[in-house]
Amino acid sequence: MRRLFVALAMPEAVSEKLSSLLHGVPDSRWVDPENFHLTLRFIGEVDGGVAEEIAGSLSRIRVPSFTLELAGLGHFESRGRLRALWVGARENAELAGLQRKVEAAVVAAGVAPERRKFKPHVTLARFSGTPVGVAGPYIATHASIHLEPFEVESFTLFESKLGRGGPTYFPEFEVPLVLSATPTEPSTLAQR
Repeated sequence: MRRLFVALAMPEAVSEKLSSLLHGVPDSRWVDPENFHLTLRFIGEVDGGVAEEIAGSLSRIRVPSFTLELAGLGHFESRGRLRALWVGARENAELAGLQRKVEAAVVAAGVAPERRKFKPHVTLARFSGTPVGVAGPYIATHASIHLEPFEVESFTLFESKLGRGGPTYFPEFEVPLVLSATPTEPSTLAQR
């Protein structure tokens, strides 16, 4: 079984800016800057045949590149406990449209539809059992963060491998976001 998700990888300049935020909250598991991404669709565990179907379905998506801005710090919590800190994406019609096409492609490949509402963000840190108040000063300090806009030129199907130090992400298949480009054939999906 392969644990997959579809995401926008962050450009190096964006990752460098985000990495400057990786400090100042106790009990945090900071995300490795090489793993920064904005998830378009978490798929979960599928077998190799379904992974190939997903890659083939994603390869047929044709949309132009677009500009994206990351701004604002937020968090996810459950019962007063912090689950994650993240930087959000500004509302963007092109991003929303791409996410809908990715969702349709994944469902067309035989995966159940996503029930959660799309909340575009880049995770900075994860937590387990940390009271939300612990991050209060950090959230207040960085709430108005705003990064320079950047061009989104592709999206990627990633495999996530869980390990002791947290997940490691492996790009499996990239689809360019240009109307005239022809994506790599799905048969090049990396075999692991």
